[in-house]
Amino acid sequence: MAKAEAPNEKMRLRIKSYDHRLLDNSCKQIVETLQRQHVEMVGPIPLPTSFRRYTVNRSSFVHKDSREQFELRVHKRLIDILKPSAKIIESLSDLNLPAGVEVEIKAAS
Repeated sequence: MAKAEAPNEKMRLRIKSYDHRLLDNSCKQIVETLQRQHVEMVGPIPLPTSFRRYTVNRSSFVHKDSREQFELRVHKRLIDILKPSAKIIESLSDLNLPAGVEVEIKAAS
């Protein structure tokens, strides 16, 4: 027998930021909003931090041995919302998240 539920049984939020404190505060804000709506959810699940490392010469022409090294860290979290409704999506879109936090929403079945 086929399921009588909607095709969007699960919604996945993928949250990224360079600052882990901003990311954790944003996740806390999202989780509190979902708990007020009495929604089943899984997460926030910490995903591995990705590193981008750059090495740059300090001087433009000579002194090749003198270099600076920089790194960018991208922290990520994952939150799954089970059986989302339009009201939940609306309440998530009304959240005022700080600048520097990216939220990607996907409908997963």
